[in-house]
Amino acid sequence: MSSPILQTIKRTFPVTGMTCAACASSVETILQYTDGVKAASVNFASNSVLVEFDQSTNPELLNKALSDIGYGLIISNENPSLASESAQEAEYQSTKIRLIWSAGLTFPVVILGMFFMNWEPGKWISLLLTIPVLFYFGKPFFIGAYKQAKHKKANMDTLVALSTGIAFLFSLGNTLFPEFWHARGVHPHVYYEAATVIITFITLGKLLEARAKSNTTTALKKLMGLQPKTLKALIDGVEKEIKINDVQKGFEIIVRPGEKVPVDGKVISGNSFVDESMISGEPIPVEKRADEQLFAGTVNQKGSLHFIAEKVGEETLLAQIILRVQEAQGSKAPVQKLVDKIAGIFVPVVISIAIITFIVWMIVGGEDAFTHALMNSIAVLVIACPCALGLATPTAIMVGVGKGAENNILIKDAESLELAHKVNAVILDKTGTITSGKTILTDILWTKANFENQYSSLLLSMERASEHPLAEAVVTALKEKEINSVEIQNFQSITGMGVSAALPSGELFYVGNQKLLSEKGIELSSEVSSKIKNWRNEAKTVVFFASTSEILACIAIADQIKDTSKEAIQGLTEDGISVYMLTGDNEQTAKAVAKQVGLKHFQAEMMPTDKSNFIKELQSQGKIVAMVGDGINDSEALAQADVSIAMGHGSDIAMDVAKMTIISSDLRSIQKAFNLSKLTVHGIHQNLFWAFIYNLIGIPIAAGVLYPINGFLLDPMIAGAAMAFSSVSVVLNSLRLKGKTL
Repeated sequence: MSSPILQTIKRTFPVTGMTCAACASSVETILQYTDGVKAASVNFASNSVLVEFDQSTNPELLNKALSDIGYGLIISNENPSLASESAQEAEYQSTKIRLIWSAGLTFPVVILGMFFMNWEPGKWISLLLTIPVLFYFGKPFFIGAYKQAKHKKANMDTLVALSTGIAFLFSLGNTLFPEFWHARGVHPHVYYEAATVIITFITLGKLLEARAKSNTTTALKKLMGLQPKTLKALIDGVEKEIKINDVQKGFEIIVRPGEKVPVDGKVISGNSFVDESMISGEPIPVEKRADEQLFAGTVNQKGSLHFIAEKVGEETLLAQIILRVQEAQGSKAPVQKLVDKIAGIFVPVVISIAIITFIVWMIVGGEDAFTHALMNSIAVLVIACPCALGLATPTAIMVGVGKGAENNILIKDAESLELAHKVNAVILDKTGTITSGKTILTDILWTKANFENQYSSLLLSMERASEHPLAEAVVTALKEKEINSVEIQNFQSITGMGVSAALPSGELFYVGNQKLLSEKGIELSSEVSSKIKNWRNEAKTVVFFASTSEILACIAIADQIKDTSKEAIQGLTEDGISVYMLTGDNEQTAKAVAKQVGLKHFQAEMMPTDKSNFIKELQSQGKIVAMVGDGINDSEALAQADVSIAMGHGSDIAMDVAKMTIISSDLRSIQKAFNLSKLTVHGIHQNLFWAFIYNLIGIPIAAGVLYPINGFLLDPMIAGAAMAFSSVSVVLNSLRLKGKTL
């Protein structure tokens, strides 16, 4: 008997104890080899890990696996985001205090080491000041290095502990036993200032890094802030204020003017306007009445609303948006996989270079061979810390995802963000993508001047009684004119043609298609025929309102093309991108829509599989294809495309399959998404260039290659400052994207 297939859970955990890219690699490796874990992806920039694990696996077991090597997971079920933020703030404050004390104690050590180097008591004063800097305020580096060594691993802590520890021991030996060097005719130098300055500069780098990294998650924090902490619910007929975490499906909730909607649900009473700009991007509030949907995070404007909670917690639209942003910020671009491999072997390679540097200097260093060998080895260990390399990609991705969220573009994974700028073919669905996906009455032609006043109320009553999807468009338009309905009798639905009804007087009327008119022997005038021909060429559906003897009105109903669709398509075309429209609608409608928006390429009457096959055909021609859709019928094509983009007002399935979601459903955001991709990838390349060049140039200089040319040796103290600056510069370069215009 086969064992049951266990469902997997995807969850993002904040990680504690990570100090560099090699740490991130260690955390990832340990989790991936933990029983029950299917996948683990660490984001060093946000100090988090996205883990996919079996339901049989307990998060406490994951935490235990990491705690053995010096890391930890924050597994709070209450509010992991809040717990993570609290932990990060506590770490920031701790780092700040360590920096202040380290800097305060380091300053006199530097003064003594640089200006009073031959003053004998200065060595002892420096020793006393250095001990707390290294072994109290710098303790986290040594603890981390020890835990890594226990598991035969190495990370940035290893480099810092080795470099500062060796410098301290060397200086301690020279302080306690100066005669060893005096006997050899060499003055024994001490390097307490190098050890303390390295700790201080790296701690400063960590502080600036922590503050800079927190700026990359601004968009996510704004999204989280949209949901209120408490809400008012009717429980046993009594209004009570309860915490957001205590609300359950089926609760009756009250939202008063100015309050945020706490969860998703359906209005049961009340009438108000709700600001849904966080979802739609539209500034005009939407009227809400009974049976209409409310979404968490939107703001109630004028009236009070009572609604039933239908989606709570992680099920709400707002929670799903937050989850997608979190997953995207934790996901990895393909280029990052290469960086991770480099980071994994980087530290052992650097240690090897440091050992080789020591050996070479011992051989060729002359009288001061040991001193030069030691100091240059320390400089190599310090300058090569892989922080800049580890931060190069994730910080750019995080800022890019955040920038996208601010522009109503939700990016589900980093791969799509990296690939989007290469797209040269875009597939657009018609309904709900190019068009609004909602039918409206666009035109009404009354055949005689007095018919509008005479029969509008009757038309409203007949369409209100009809169950046809197009009837709602007529009802909505007439209600906006404040027309009242009248009493009708003998209402009947005529299958495939329309409806009929009579006034109390017994006079019979019809609403339906041209086939119904033919059936009843009602003819079209040349004026009416000409008008409906033009409407049909504009992709409009024509409905007729008639008595038993003549046509009273012709009505044009259409799925209106969005105001911005033509502009968006024109912009993509100007960028050299081929744009195609694929629709399941008929050829005539497709042709009319394509003409109105300036599309040369379109296909009509396409089944879901046909759309997918069309994309495969383009891909076989070497094109990078983006698919933009909103419905369940688009899900197959979205999955096939290189870059998949869903409209925010579309189906949940489309948004789940798609790698990007345009919340506002404005097609102009596609071009913005491509521009965002271009800027983000450019930022990644800049970061990687500087990280690699920095190490490529810095390590040989630290090893002493310039010494035979101009006698230059890099002081470990300067190496520590350069290392700290490199990490911060990469983060700051990524943050430049926040100021760019898409």
